[in-house]
Amino acid sequence: MNDTLIGKLREVSFATLGHFLECGFVSHEVRAMVPGGRIVGRALTLRLAEPDACAVNRALASLQPGDVLVIDTVGDHAHACVGAVTQYAARCQGAAGIVVDGVVTDLNELRSCQLPVFARGTSQLTTKLLGGAASALNVAIHCGGVTVNPGEIVLADDNGVIALPDAPLAKVVDRALASDLAEPALLARLRNGEPLQQVLSLAPPAP
Repeated sequence: MNDTLIGKLREVSFATLGHFLECGFVSHEVRAMVPGGRIVGRALTLRLAEPDACAVNRALASLQPGDVLVIDTVGDHAHACVGAVTQYAARCQGAAGIVVDGVVTDLNELRSCQLPVFARGTSQLTTKLLGGAASALNVAIHCGGVTVNPGEIVLADDNGVIALPDAPLAKVVDRALASDLAEPALLARLRNGEPLQQVLSLAPPAP
């Protein structure tokens, strides 16, 4: 694990990364179910091919501290595969959070536990103890229009979710951190009444 990169990503504003990246941004339809949560971690992926709680339980048992459980429900946006017990089990395993391209349940309980959970919405229809073999753990999956591979970095907050390999994030994180550091001074200049054109360098170049 690239601990230096992870450390920098814990400090950066994810929205600032959006100034420097164009890929890896999960659909806005996958959003925070637990407001105020923030995720920085490595993806443990699950392709949930049927609404099988047993497959989710196997994924939970495989979580390591700092992992992010990312679930591809293969287009099933009816059956909730994460609820109060699932979330708490992930927290006990040391997970950094859960991202579901689908729906979840037990919304009030999810918010009480405070482990970050991201999903498309909620449902009272849930998975069943099927015990099938169709689902797959730690394979390439799709989440909100983005391919997520096991071990990739997952970043999430109230603004959305990003999933990318190390290399593109490592390439831009220092510039993003520098941009974050410069922002308070820009805001101070605006508060002090400095012309917007001057603060944001909107003036045309000299001939």
